[in-house]
Amino acid sequence: MLNSLHDALRLRTSPAIFFGSALIIIAFVVLTLVFTDAMDAFFAQGSAWVMDQLGWFYILGVTVFLLFLIYLMISRFGQVRLGADDERPQHTNLSWFSMLFAAGIGTILMFWAVAEPVNHFANPPRQGVEPESMEAATEAMGFTLYHFGLHTWTIFTLPALAFGYFMYKRNLPPRVSSMFQPLLGERIHGPVGRGIDILAIVGTLFGVAVSIGLGTMQINSGLARLFGISESALSQILIIAAVSLVASVSVALGLDRGIKRLSNTNILIAIGLLVFILISGPTVMMLRGMVESAGTYLSMLPALAFWNDTLADTGWQSGWTVFYWAWTITWSPFVGIFIARISRGRTIRQFVSGVLAFPTLFSVIWFGIFGMGVFNIELNGGGGLVEAVVDEGDIPGAMFVFLENFPFSTVTSAVGVLIVVLFFITSIDSAALVMDTMGSGHEEEAPVHQRVFWVVAIGLIAAILLTATGTTGLAALQNVAILIGLPFFVLGYLMIYSLLRALREDAGEIGVLPTRQWRRVLPPEEFHRRSSDGAVDEEFVVAPDYVHGSEPENAPSIDHPEQPDYVREYRTTTGSLKKIRDIE
Repeated sequence: MLNSLHDALRLRTSPAIFFGSALIIIAFVVLTLVFTDAMDAFFAQGSAWVMDQLGWFYILGVTVFLLFLIYLMISRFGQVRLGADDERPQHTNLSWFSMLFAAGIGTILMFWAVAEPVNHFANPPRQGVEPESMEAATEAMGFTLYHFGLHTWTIFTLPALAFGYFMYKRNLPPRVSSMFQPLLGERIHGPVGRGIDILAIVGTLFGVAVSIGLGTMQINSGLARLFGISESALSQILIIAAVSLVASVSVALGLDRGIKRLSNTNILIAIGLLVFILISGPTVMMLRGMVESAGTYLSMLPALAFWNDTLADTGWQSGWTVFYWAWTITWSPFVGIFIARISRGRTIRQFVSGVLAFPTLFSVIWFGIFGMGVFNIELNGGGGLVEAVVDEGDIPGAMFVFLENFPFSTVTSAVGVLIVVLFFITSIDSAALVMDTMGSGHEEEAPVHQRVFWVVAIGLIAAILLTATGTTGLAALQNVAILIGLPFFVLGYLMIYSLLRALREDAGEIGVLPTRQWRRVLPPEEFHRRSSDGAVDEEFVVAPDYVHGSEPENAPSIDHPEQPDYVREYRTTTGSLKKIRDIE
């Protein structure tokens, strides 16, 4: 039945994964609208339990991931290339950085650039620090950079590296299940593999929806100040609908014509706003503070990497760090596969160092300048940020309250709204492109209406979370993110084991080159379609398999897989699916 519906809708994807994900999305929407209070209670109680009982697991997990990436970068595996041994990067460093940054945390940098430093300044996370003091300002920058520095990008880098290796070295489908091929073998196409992919797609959709929800609140706040538009549910729904429409056009244009151009444009506008703030503000103080903040971050990092607020137990960390890590990891498959696609041809050493270092350096500059601007206003100027953002709780409007203290505030506020909108668009369309790729299991262009479906789904979930829940928008976003992030941390540890095992198998433990060469793997349904069209040759297989004789000397032996049961079922049912290869 699913296959018939799939063909009737003129799709080109995996029916089980596509319709399974769609069913969960529809069920969430219906249940939230019909049983609002019960759904609110479920997510609120679930997230509270996770924060109380497993917050330490989230904190430890990200630090372990970071240490593993550093190990890979400096080890002999750092020379392994994500692709063929002689392949080179497809994008320049500038385009590469622009795309990974815009698809990563562009929206939340705008949202928290002012809000986070001023919150920590008014309410210091650690005990014994006087609020709104110079010491509070110093620690506020350390915590802010902890949240948006190496640890955040670690959460993106680990799955991105795994995607890059298994997609472009082992030539497996661009799915989360492919990262566990050393553990699952041909079962990546079975029920377990499909379950992993459905979980990844749904979790990614909710994670991106949380980001879109935050961006919508900020856009609404900016438009309210510029044009007097009310900050209401209707306004937020209209904003999501309008931006989703633009994102649909962008995703229809594809990676190079749509997302790449928007990303490059947006990063230049964001840098322009940053330069304006630097020049029109206390320039020397901002530059000195930026450098000092980098040192504060580096000095606090070893302790913060393992800090769990055990003795004071104020609950601060659950509302900030645990939320950040849980939220970020839910949409790490989307950012990971996107970064992998634009990073093909780079070595592991280039990849890890670039994805960790460049965005972290930009975060140091970004938060250093905005953070010092905040403290200058509060300590040396007229103040007002603590009152508006902390006392009145206007976190979405923090950036615009900040800009009112600089020249041409109307113009800069409009530019700020434009930046958030563009980050909004690039996040939606790149997420839609990636989720469609994970559902299809191949990178060839899919039907436009199939890709647009994911844009609509993201916008719909974001609108539901913001407007159809009984709690406030921000609280609803946080509760969903914290609860959904848990299974992704478990998968993260399995990902480390799987990636390390694959590297050791392919390198033979004696060096990084040469590596075993793997055949191109297609999902069974796509293999069947291509076989029916006469477009399958010996390059393509279904059960993950490597080219016999390509393994390095002393590499451990890996059995060539036999035809799995589902391939035999296809052959029996259709009478047309040929054997992939003779068993050696």
